[in-house]
Amino acid sequence: MDGSSFVVDAGDAPFGGAVDGLTSDDARRSAGTVVPLRAPAAATKPVDPLKAQLNDCARESGGPVSARTRAAVLGEVYRGMPAPERLRFMQLLAQDFGPDPKSIGKAHAAYARAVGTAEQWDAESKLRQAIASPRSKIIRQFNELPDGLKFLVDLRADVLKALEAEPALKVLDRELHDQLSSWFDVGFLELSRITWDTPAALLEKLIAYEAVHQIRSWTDLKNRLDSDRRCYAFFHPRMPREPLVFVEVALTRDISRDIHPLLDEGAPVLDPGEADTAIFYSISNTQVGLRGVSLGNFLLKRVVEALRRDLPNLQTFSTLSPLPTFRHWLDQQFAQDSLPLDRADLAPLALALGGAPTPLQLQQTLQKTRWSEMPELIAALERPMTTLALHYLTQVKQGRFPMDPVARFHLGNGARIERLNWAADISVKGFNQSYSMMVNYRYLPELIEQNVDRYGERGEVMLAPHLNGLV
Repeated sequence: MDGSSFVVDAGDAPFGGAVDGLTSDDARRSAGTVVPLRAPAAATKPVDPLKAQLNDCARESGGPVSARTRAAVLGEVYRGMPAPERLRFMQLLAQDFGPDPKSIGKAHAAYARAVGTAEQWDAESKLRQAIASPRSKIIRQFNELPDGLKFLVDLRADVLKALEAEPALKVLDRELHDQLSSWFDVGFLELSRITWDTPAALLEKLIAYEAVHQIRSWTDLKNRLDSDRRCYAFFHPRMPREPLVFVEVALTRDISRDIHPLLDEGAPVLDPGEADTAIFYSISNTQVGLRGVSLGNFLLKRVVEALRRDLPNLQTFSTLSPLPTFRHWLDQQFAQDSLPLDRADLAPLALALGGAPTPLQLQQTLQKTRWSEMPELIAALERPMTTLALHYLTQVKQGRFPMDPVARFHLGNGARIERLNWAADISVKGFNQSYSMMVNYRYLPELIEQNVDRYGERGEVMLAPHLNGLV
């Protein structure tokens, strides 16, 4: 952005601010006084127009209405900035518009003195006011934009993208996260079913946002919205044309263990009245700026309620989920020549290969042979791969919880691991993520809250009974 984007003069009504190198406060102080001659303007500190506009927003110069109008204009200017100027905007918000430590210290001391007296609640209010940063006031003002909430979501996406190289933006990230968590509380969200009759502009966004199994064409999308399918999304009233998170559901008989029939456009359509199982096979968050804001867990619970109400014949609610970091972990074990397998696990593969494989040979078998076209080799690989995947989900931790992000999501929402499915996704993406493994997480409505408590308190991974003996 060149400097002309922020020319500030007396007639700059939307922005206000500095005139001829003087801030509005400077002008007021000098009014009616004799100002001594001083060095030429070049010797004075130049005004930073961007910072001046942010200052005016923080001070609410001209009143709250003018401040919001000014913030709206500033937001539109931000959208047209090149990346370096956007970064400077974020840096200014993060570093120059925090709360005043002295004011916080003074208010805290006053509160400590007032505890137990009639002045306690006034002192508490003043302490909260002191802690509130000018930054948070500016952030709220951006809501004056016609799509202000979407602007703030996108602003946080920019912050997250820059965060690794600019750790000083962490405070801005936290402030945006806290504000957005409040504004995107589940109580404000609307659950809507998406069908083939939904406006095309929204259907196009489903195609663009699908993050688990790519939608290859409009025919593919129509298949996913057929009568034996359901698609639900959360919307915010201030972002009515933007799905925040959506889930795709297949109505089936029994729990599906292979993704390919679910994505097959030529598969026969099942009468929903004959289905006994709902398979959640894709959950996609659409807004990077809402990372860390809990949406998907509430979505699943609301969708289960809607399905049970509309289709009382459904008895089972399960996912067919990827293991997105399983291959990365397993390749590390191959490199370390360390696999949690015993002779019984390897026995079928030893027969197929003419001898028990080393970790390196097992890796080469997975990577360099066309095993997906060899039924005998698929069968021989099933036991060792199932054992490895179960070990990975139950024993490989990040803190107290499983390393796998999808496992953390579903187990944290009260599901249990129901079944591990070898060769369930032989697509390129499935192979690259997990050597084609997938997992069913099952939601039993009567056990969800109990499972949430056991997982949250102890990190306990709940398993279907037939899996307990395999750990």
